[in-house]
Amino acid sequence: MALGPTGRRDEPVESVTDYRRRLEDITLEPVITTSRGYWFLIAGLLAIIAWGIYAWTIQLNDGLVVTGMRDRISWGLYISVFVFFIGISHAGTLISAILRVTNAGWRAPITRIAEFITVVALICGASMIVVDMGRPDRLLNVLVHGRWQSPILWDVIAISTYLTASLVYLYLPMVPDLALFRDRLTGRVGGWRTRLYEILAIGWRDLPEQRRPLLRAIGILMILIIPIAVSVHTVVSWIFGMTLRVGWNSTIFGLLFVAGAIFSGIATLVIIMAVLRKVYHLEEYLTEKHFVNLGYLLAAFTLIMMYINASEYLTKGFKLEEGEEFLFQQLFLGQFAGLYWFYFIGGLLIPGMLILIKRTRTIAGVVTAAVLVDLAMFSERYFIVISGMRVPLMPYEPFDYTPTLVEWSIFAAGVAFFVLLIALFVKVFPIMAVWEVVEERERTGDIVDDLVAGATPGAAFDRGDDRYRSREPPDRGPS
Repeated sequence: MALGPTGRRDEPVESVTDYRRRLEDITLEPVITTSRGYWFLIAGLLAIIAWGIYAWTIQLNDGLVVTGMRDRISWGLYISVFVFFIGISHAGTLISAILRVTNAGWRAPITRIAEFITVVALICGASMIVVDMGRPDRLLNVLVHGRWQSPILWDVIAISTYLTASLVYLYLPMVPDLALFRDRLTGRVGGWRTRLYEILAIGWRDLPEQRRPLLRAIGILMILIIPIAVSVHTVVSWIFGMTLRVGWNSTIFGLLFVAGAIFSGIATLVIIMAVLRKVYHLEEYLTEKHFVNLGYLLAAFTLIMMYINASEYLTKGFKLEEGEEFLFQQLFLGQFAGLYWFYFIGGLLIPGMLILIKRTRTIAGVVTAAVLVDLAMFSERYFIVISGMRVPLMPYEPFDYTPTLVEWSIFAAGVAFFVLLIALFVKVFPIMAVWEVVEERERTGDIVDDLVAGATPGAAFDRGDDRYRSREPPDRGPS
């Protein structure tokens, strides 16, 4: 039996038009209504960002000496944050594309959120590279004088390509929903937003000659975006793996980074879904099924990450080449032991158990697992960067690194910027892909055609359904 309007199977099903209109109202609500809490959030985020910009001006004026980095440890918190943000960018484009390719119908309500996370994470990750440079004015030198033999240049090209493809992949499925905003928000929002929707909707009227090329373009992009996304974090790993430094000199780093990126990306998607579900009352659309299905993906990647870690550390530990003993000692027993064991137990074992045990396989359990995964994956990025840098390359005492207040301030500003972009996106753009959700519900039979639901043939037109605005009213026969 099909679902009713509240998702219960013992209720009468509703028509396509009624379901669509109700979904549209839910999607339009965040754009039309602004709560006081929203403005407090924006003010708080801007304050954190302002403090981070102030800290950066100190760094620009005094140099990297205000950080904990020195000649022996020249990469620190900034590079760790860069790797983490690039990793969680896989939450959207890659996951969304894979679910589209496999025709997983349940993905429809989460694709828009996932795809935007990709764009925001890439922007924030790339900004950390600029922050890490003592002379950011020399950034263009990478492009003008960059050497093709350098993995850093590969990284710049890969991230630029991924960001461009992700923006297009975010925009194309949004066109029908931007047309919806154009039609229903005229006169209800500011003039600049009305004009923005008109421009971005590019005259969309849901005509067959418009829909066919759009679906074809989305289909091509979802195939292309998967290898692009995989290549990005592979290239990021090569910045480490192409060196002879102990701890980084590994052929498995590409697989480790890509798997870790998808792992943390899924976790980030779960967390943001939970927040938006609560704040904007999306319980009907972001259901327990979505969280549980993403939880199964998390559980699968806990096993993959365990296997990769075992393969990496067992082979290195068996041979214990020069320098590896020092790396193992600081990683498992010394300075980074707390971070490592939190990563392994708190980020792999416990999340896996929370999802695999039926009693905790709930929305709260999956969100808890996701929070632990994100914290653990950030810890992993941090100890990979710092522990590798700390291994002595010459007969000198190891140097200790601790991030300074300047670094923590800029890190906090980066996180605040990430949240701010998501908050602004929700305020301006459609939070869900309305047309995809409706089509999926139609396909599964959870909503029915207007005639089956008892409406007259012209009811949808009379109610002003946007899908019928560009078409003639249906023939109702003789008066």
